[in-house]
Amino acid sequence: MKIGSNDACWCGSQKKYKKCHMAFDDRIKTICMANHKIISPDIEMIKTKEQLDGIRKAGEINTIILDTVEAHVKEGVSTGELNRIVEEKTRELGGIPAPLNYEGYPKSVCISINDVVCHGIPDEKTILRSGDIVNVDCTTIYNGYYGDASRMYMIGDVDPRAKELVEVTKFALEEAVRLAQPWTPMGDFAHRIFEISVEHGFSVVQNIGGHGCGVDFHEDPWVAHIGVPGTGHLIVPGMSFTIEPMINLGGPENYTDEDDGWTVRTEDGSLSAQWEHHLIITENGNEIISR
Repeated sequence: MKIGSNDACWCGSQKKYKKCHMAFDDRIKTICMANHKIISPDIEMIKTKEQLDGIRKAGEINTIILDTVEAHVKEGVSTGELNRIVEEKTRELGGIPAPLNYEGYPKSVCISINDVVCHGIPDEKTILRSGDIVNVDCTTIYNGYYGDASRMYMIGDVDPRAKELVEVTKFALEEAVRLAQPWTPMGDFAHRIFEISVEHGFSVVQNIGGHGCGVDFHEDPWVAHIGVPGTGHLIVPGMSFTIEPMINLGGPENYTDEDDGWTVRTEDGSLSAQWEHHLIITENGNEIISR
């Protein structure tokens, strides 16, 4: 139903539409009409101030948890032990580990080592060894809101090419964040991730991406890490999403382990790296709420 200029705004502010989001919506329409390859965001992708405040706090808690576990990511430690640290710190801070029991996932954090692209399941038998590259992916629910981020670690004596993979993946994320500005399409930063990866002889995982996040674990839009400039969803103030490129030393192909139904591995057994930031889009740029 079309909103009249004197009707209450769709955002719940109780203001008249013409005094609130009318000009905002007109700007979206103008941009999308000028380039039909740009997709207009749905209203559900744009958060209210109250929601954004809650998401920011969840992101803050999530970062504290990652900071806590980071001190323990070292040679000789089991991934099961890291899972316990995440679980205990999350509960101590009044949060809930979002991965735990999510669609049957059995642990509180995802820990992915070497050829594991994502969704690695922690256990007591998996011990961090010198030469490993490790991703710790943490998502926290706090007062009903979600914060999500992941970090890479290099254990002991790491092969130079593996180190390059980790560093290039982080740089690709940083460049994507730099380009993820209001009133630009997502294809711009997705292309930059791909461009950086190819320049270094790496490949980008294409079938797994980032996502809207904040009032639920996984929301629209799906965030691709490979794309064409000038295409994709329009980024607008009020959006909350993750950028989390997964970049492989070999080919981009991957598969899910049939035994556990979760662990995603590179098809060719090559190393994979991932860094993830959770962003809120503001009027003047973006804000990293968890890293």
